[in-house]
Amino acid sequence: MNIRFTAASLVTDVLSGKSLSDSLPAALTQFKDTRDAALVQAIAYGVCRHYFYLAAVLEQLLEKPLKAKDLDVYALLLVGLYQLTEMRVPAYAAVGETVNAAKNLKKPWAKNFVNAVLRNYQRNAAAIAAELNHNPVASYTHPQWMISALQTAWPAQWQEILTANNQHPPLALRVNARYQSRADYLEKLNAANIPATAIAHTQHGLVLESAMDVLLLPGFAQGEVSVQDGAAQLAAELLMLGPNLRVLDACAAPGGKTAHIAESEPTLELIAIDKDAGRLQVVRENLQRLELNANCIQGDAANPAAWWDGKLFDRILLDAPCSASGVIRRHPDIKLLRRPEDIKAFAAEQLRLLSGLWPVLKIGGLLLYATCTVFPAENTAVLASFLAAHADAQVEPMTLAVGHPCEIGQQIFPGMHGMDGFYYALLRKC
Repeated sequence: MNIRFTAASLVTDVLSGKSLSDSLPAALTQFKDTRDAALVQAIAYGVCRHYFYLAAVLEQLLEKPLKAKDLDVYALLLVGLYQLTEMRVPAYAAVGETVNAAKNLKKPWAKNFVNAVLRNYQRNAAAIAAELNHNPVASYTHPQWMISALQTAWPAQWQEILTANNQHPPLALRVNARYQSRADYLEKLNAANIPATAIAHTQHGLVLESAMDVLLLPGFAQGEVSVQDGAAQLAAELLMLGPNLRVLDACAAPGGKTAHIAESEPTLELIAIDKDAGRLQVVRENLQRLELNANCIQGDAANPAAWWDGKLFDRILLDAPCSASGVIRRHPDIKLLRRPEDIKAFAAEQLRLLSGLWPVLKIGGLLLYATCTVFPAENTAVLASFLAAHADAQVEPMTLAVGHPCEIGQQIFPGMHGMDGFYYALLRKC
C-alpha cells in the first residue's frame, strides 16, 4: 500500500464526516512495517492538525475549487502540502511520492495536476505565507466559529487554548497504586532508561519525556501502569472515595476512569454504564488487563428504569458526552468534524443525563460532573440550568489545585501542567 495514498484516504474520510479513530485501525493493518504505519498516522493526524492553514494555502493555489467528486484529489494535495510545510521530508521526496500516490486515484489527470499545484507552491511559498499571516483561521488553524466562541468565553486565555490545541500531546500514564507508588515506578523507568516526571496535582500521574510503544513499558502487560491524561486522573480523586461505597460510573467507556476508581478503593461496589456495546467491551478488556472488577451494564444512563436495581448510589461520576474541545491536541480531526450547532445538542444531552441520574443518588451523596470541553455552554451553563430545577442539589467545594475557578466548578485549559482541557463540578444531594 502507498503511504501517501492511504493517509489521503484517511483525510478524505474525515472531510466526509468520519473520525480518525474510526478509520485509522483498519487502514494501519495494511502495513506490515510499523514505521510505515506510524508515518501514515503522523501524516493523517498532521493534516488534520494543520488543516485550516493548509486549506487556506490551497485556496491561494487553485484557480477554482475542486468539484465534490474530487475530494480525494483535494485530500492528496493537503498531504503533499503538509509534508512541504511541516515535515522534515526532503521537498523532492514529498512532491515525488505524493505525485506517485496520485496514480492510485484512477483519474488520469490527477498526477500532472498534483505535480503542478505542489510545484507552484514551492515557487510561491514565501508570498503565500506572508499573505496568510493576516488570516486568523489560517494562523491559528481553527475554524472561525471555534475561534470566536473561545474569544467570547475566555477573552484572556483564548490564544493560549488555540496554541495548546495545535501541540503534540505528551504520553501520560497512571501508576496502579495497588502494585506500587508513583515514586517506585519512576525508579523502574529510570532503570530502563525511560525519562519521565510526575504530573503536578495528581497522585498517580506521570508523563514520559518521549512517546513510545506502551507495550515496552515495564509492567504494562501486568497492569502496573495505564495510559491516562493527568486531567482525567483527577476524577477518581475528586469523588472522595471511601471503603464499601456504592459507585456508579455513567458513560464509562473506554474505562480509564472506571479502572482508576477501582484501583483507588478495592472494597467499592462499582457499576459501569455505557450505551454502546462495543465501547463497553473495551471497558471490560481494560478491567481484565488490570485484574479489576466492576459490573458493566449496557444501557442509557439517563433511563435508570431500564437497568437500575433500586439501590441508591453514594457516588456518581458523570463523564458526560461533549464536543471534546479540550482534547483537540489528541484528536485534531475534532476541528473539522464539529459544527456550532453540535454544542447546543451536547448541552441538551448533558442536562438529560444529569436529570436522569439525580434520583438514584443518596441524600448526602456526591455527583461529579466531568467533561473534556472548554465551552461554558456545555459546562457552567448546564450546571446552572440543572441547579435551578433541583432545590436538593448544592455545589460542593473541590480540592482542585489546578485550573481556572468558574462560577460553578473549575476549568482546566489544554496545556495546563501538560494536561488536557477538562471541566469538573461536584454536587451534593441534600
